[in-house]
Amino acid sequence: MTRKAIGIDVGGTGIKGALVDVSEGTLLSERVRYETPESGSPVDIAKVVAKLVHEIQGAKPRHSIGICFPAVIKEGHTMSAANISKEWIGLDARKLFTEALGRRVSIINDADAAGEAEIKFGAGRRRKGLVIMTTLGTGIGSALLMNGRLIPNSELGHLEIDGQDAEKLASFAAKERDNLSFAEWAKRLQRYYSHLDALFSPDLIIVGGGVSKQHEQFLPLLDINAEIVPAIKRNNAGILGAATYAFNHEND
Repeated sequence: MTRKAIGIDVGGTGIKGALVDVSEGTLLSERVRYETPESGSPVDIAKVVAKLVHEIQGAKPRHSIGICFPAVIKEGHTMSAANISKEWIGLDARKLFTEALGRRVSIINDADAAGEAEIKFGAGRRRKGLVIMTTLGTGIGSALLMNGRLIPNSELGHLEIDGQDAEKLASFAAKERDNLSFAEWAKRLQRYYSHLDALFSPDLIIVGGGVSKQHEQFLPLLDINAEIVPAIKRNNAGILGAATYAFNHEND
């Protein structure tokens, strides 16, 4: 019997979701996507998520719902806010979405959800030891996974390099902002990943985010001790990871 759950990925520009087979790590429906409300406010985003869930083909009230979110998550509360309203800071997001959807939901950090997807279904599958998932986008998201188990809220994009958050120098947004070639950007990534490698000595680093589709342009230019590979699930990682997390934690 197929094990199913709903995954929702809330981002600064878009909100997307689908019904997921959490045994195989595949989508069972087409993705539904809406633009993130310009306000980024809790009430407005909750309304969009409720509308989106209603439109997912095959979604049933019995299916668990997982929502991944660009924030540190503590017991269902959003403790930070990236590219969304500051109203989210300290908010009981699980209560907000539970009331908006009329059923209990699970909340997880977006990079942690991507890490869950890659360790169960993607580039980290069956890998032991310490795996670090990074997502290169507007910032740098991260997930730490030890022997397949998530260590949540690592926020390694905020490691300090040259007196700045690493993501201000090495995110994909920084590449675009400073009009860097892939070779120029790789020099910044080299510093970042060398720093990660020195601090954690990981067994594997997975690089995700939309730009991972172009991994041939920059990953071969990096020289670090750890094995470093592109993500496999890419743009579906958040949805898959959120759904899987919800299915596994529905009775928490």
